[in-house]
Amino acid sequence: MFSLTFMKEVFLSNRSTGAVSPSSRQLAERITDLAEISGNKIIVEYGPGTGVFTEVIQRKKDPDAIFFAMEVNDAFVEVTRKRCPGVTVYHDCAQNTFNYVKDAGAEQCDLIISGLPWTRFPGALQDEILESTFKVLRPGGKFLTFGYTFSPLMPSGRAFFCHKLPDKFGKVTRSSVIWQNFPPCHVYIAQKAADAT
Repeated sequence: MFSLTFMKEVFLSNRSTGAVSPSSRQLAERITDLAEISGNKIIVEYGPGTGVFTEVIQRKKDPDAIFFAMEVNDAFVEVTRKRCPGVTVYHDCAQNTFNYVKDAGAEQCDLIISGLPWTRFPGALQDEILESTFKVLRPGGKFLTFGYTFSPLMPSGRAFFCHKLPDKFGKVTRSSVIWQNFPPCHVYIAQKAADAT
């Protein structure tokens, strides 16, 4: 069911669905391990798609942690809600995350894990999401996303992963290749400086 929904949306929503197949369980485990989820009290996911990451985040988070996901695609909102009934999935864009963090009684969040298709976004949208991400993260907070091994070879991917992400956060590390995903990919870990505002 999840895979069929994903493939349908790849064709119907090409601009907002940048993957050619759902993220693998191995990628979900790797990105959540690198995020060091335990200890984070407010966790946000961008673009859960069919809920592959969502399911693992929900399993690994502390029982008292607040966790919600932001998804713009109608079909993916419904699929993730069915797959992960204990998770709140907002039908909204990532740029509006602050509103939901505020509704949760906080000003900033501790951790953001993203499955957004950066190479499909125009530069202005990349900038808008990155700026709102930086602002909603607390000092010392982490932002994790992934890109296919070939993404930095594309103009939009090179702009985001090689310039915009490190320029905004300063400290960005890249994982080794995750071969158990199609296509193979890297996880990018960006951390907001402890003295950043």
